[in-house]
Amino acid sequence: MNQQPQPLPGASNAMTFGILSIVLTLTCCGPFGAIFSVLGLSNAKTAQKIFMQSGGEYTGIENAKTGKILSYIGLALAGIYLLLAIIYFGVIAAIIFAAISDAGMN
Repeated sequence: MNQQPQPLPGASNAMTFGILSIVLTLTCCGPFGAIFSVLGLSNAKTAQKIFMQSGGEYTGIENAKTGKILSYIGLALAGIYLLLAIIYFGVIAAIIFAAISDAGMN
């Protein structure tokens, strides 16, 4: 009796977390995007490991690969936002420090 292949466990979750990481990073919350990126990468790795060990028992490895790519993109975007925030607040701190030290000289 020929059994039909089952959907790969964790593959859909990996893709969902990858999409969430990009959407959350771009809309409101960089740190939440980074968290969902890590979750997506973890689920994608687990799904790929299960697929390699199964020997054709599961289908849907494409979802895991797509989720992995989307998670990397979301993680990169979160890193860029973090870098921009550090530069932004560094410039503000430098301006405040320069104004305070300039006011003390006069």
